[in-house]
Amino acid sequence: MRALCWHGKGDIRCDTVPDPTIEDARDIILKVSSCAICGSDLHLMDGQMPTMESGDVLGHEFMGEVVEVGSPNHKLKKGDRVVVPFNINCGECRMCKLGNWSCCLNSNRNAKMAATLQGYPTAGLFGYSHLTGGYWGGQAEYVRVPMADVGPMIVPEGMSDEQALFLSDILPTGWQGADHCEIQGGDTVAIWGAGPVGLFAIKSASIMGAERIISIDDIPERMALAKTAGATDVIDFTKEDVLERIKEITKGQGADSVIDCVGMEASGGGHGIIGAISAVQEKLTSMQRPYALEQMIMAVRSCGIVSVPGVYAGPIPVNMATVVQKGLTIKTGQTHVKRYMEPLARLIQDGKIDPTFLITHRSTDLKEGPELYKTFRDKKDSCIKVVFNLS
Repeated sequence: MRALCWHGKGDIRCDTVPDPTIEDARDIILKVSSCAICGSDLHLMDGQMPTMESGDVLGHEFMGEVVEVGSPNHKLKKGDRVVVPFNINCGECRMCKLGNWSCCLNSNRNAKMAATLQGYPTAGLFGYSHLTGGYWGGQAEYVRVPMADVGPMIVPEGMSDEQALFLSDILPTGWQGADHCEIQGGDTVAIWGAGPVGLFAIKSASIMGAERIISIDDIPERMALAKTAGATDVIDFTKEDVLERIKEITKGQGADSVIDCVGMEASGGGHGIIGAISAVQEKLTSMQRPYALEQMIMAVRSCGIVSVPGVYAGPIPVNMATVVQKGLTIKTGQTHVKRYMEPLARLIQDGKIDPTFLITHRSTDLKEGPELYKTFRDKKDSCIKVVFNLS
């Protein structure tokens, strides 16, 4: 089969690799009908995540048709159309039973490696390094889905691939980012980053009842989509002082909550000493830049919430003095996708969310994948989101 594979920093190829096979009674083999490139995949492309190996199959946003099952008594049947969470869940451990699906204790095949770095293992992930299990991903014609009696959701009748696909990751991720903010009517939420997750966080905050939603970015097409998604205010961080602008919007009170939809590759923008330091650091390395998080900690009101769905791959400096003095609550984590899939599917069916609004690039051929990775990474051709429709 054909698949998009990692071969080193900046080196993504469309390879011919062995077809996946059943390894356990709980497995299914999925014929991929649609998959997407996620911003997190760019961290792999840029060499940010450790333990990648040449030839690893990428991709954690995918869906398709069940073509083989590991047992005749499997919960899923051949012909079922399913969307698959990016994290793999056993359904049996304490974390899964608590609904903390991204912290499954049994699905990471390299749990000892993860525990050495993190204290305890977290869930196995599709296409996201050997630190998270070394599972091949779904930017491929076929994919093996382990523990498939737990995570995958049968797609509701009448829902298109493009409506369902983002239930695998970015829609629940944006929703969880907003959910962590405990939004109440009248709240002001500020969201750094108007990429796909940021756009869904904006939409989620709007549905949850936020009164003011401030989007911070610097790319014109993303800022325009932020308004479409529900942002009441948009700040170009290269042209305005973000903190002063938020103080102005909130009449000096600060945002009730802030959401980091940028993560480790933030830019310091063009203002003051932070902007100058950022400009130097971005030329030296693309890794672990804390500028967005620093701004958030300053911009949120005292006793506010800092929500961090953005990805980080290592230590960063955090101003804990400010966190403690202001009494801030920080909520983070990989998304508990299964917790949100069915409720969000209902919102899609009810017409309250149209997930397709941010798709800018489509392809029917994985051979175009390496070039589309570059287009997405370099933000060329107004690229927001890339989807492969394979059948």
